[in-house]
Amino acid sequence: MVEIITLKNHIEYSPGSVVSRTLKESKTGTITLFAFDAGQGLSEHSAPFDAVVQVIDGEGLFVIGGEEHILKTGELIIMPASVPHSVKAVKKFKMLLTMLRA
Repeated sequence: MVEIITLKNHIEYSPGSVVSRTLKESKTGTITLFAFDAGQGLSEHSAPFDAVVQVIDGEGLFVIGGEEHILKTGELIIMPASVPHSVKAVKKFKMLLTMLRA
C-alpha cells in the first residue's frame, strides 16, 4: 500500500515530551519522525551509521562533535557515523531522521 504523508501533520507535540513515530524500518535503515516540546531533547550519544536530519517545523539545536548548529524549518544536516551528538528543542520542533545502515 502506498501512503502519502504530510510530515508536519503526521505527529503531534506532547507537553514536556519527545514523541517519535517510525515510518519505515528495514535492514538498510530507518525513517523516524520526532516531535520535541520546547526545552526537550536527546542527550549526547553516537550511532554507528550516518544519519540525515530534516527539520520540518520549528527550531532545534544540534551539537555534533562539540560544534553547535541551529536548524530551522526546511533545513537539513548530516550527522556522521560514530560522532557524538545531541539534540535540544530551542522552540517546539519536528524533525525527520533517516538512519542509513548500508
